[in-house]
Amino acid sequence: MPWTAPQADRKVTPPVAGERQMLDAWLDFHRQTLLAKCAGLTEDQLRQPAAPPSTLSLLGLVRHLAEVERGWFRRRVNGEDIDFLFSSEADPDGEFDLEKADAERDFATYLAEVEAARQAAAGHDLEEIFHHKRRQIDMNVRWAYVHMIEEYARHNGHADLLRERIDGTTGM
Repeated sequence: MPWTAPQADRKVTPPVAGERQMLDAWLDFHRQTLLAKCAGLTEDQLRQPAAPPSTLSLLGLVRHLAEVERGWFRRRVNGEDIDFLFSSEADPDGEFDLEKADAERDFATYLAEVEAARQAAAGHDLEEIFHHKRRQIDMNVRWAYVHMIEEYARHNGHADLLRERIDGTTGM
């Protein structure tokens, strides 16, 4: 039996909560929404591009968001000196090149990066400042959270359209 993307465990966000709890809940909701858009699909389905010449695919989005989690929470907020996963300075969109992709491995990588990002962010106050080297600007951890929620919301919209194109499923 071929591998299929795992089911999501999306929880309702709290209608009343402190700021950190609310940001964590909304970010986790969007992380699980991405998984819901992929749930039950085979590797071949996850690799299907939106429309030529675009390389946008559900698998590419999973790889991209693993890279983004790693970049914002581990590399920038936590100051870890770690390499890119799928892209590079020379190939900043490498996560969408699926030639060497393996869906099962890449989903495991995504889940590991989400957990590592949670751990990295947990040790930092929302007001804490970090320096973004490429942009040459100081930012706070709150900004990273808000940006990540926005990043997921935008890409989950893409994922919704991709999923509908693959099998007609909507509204997940």
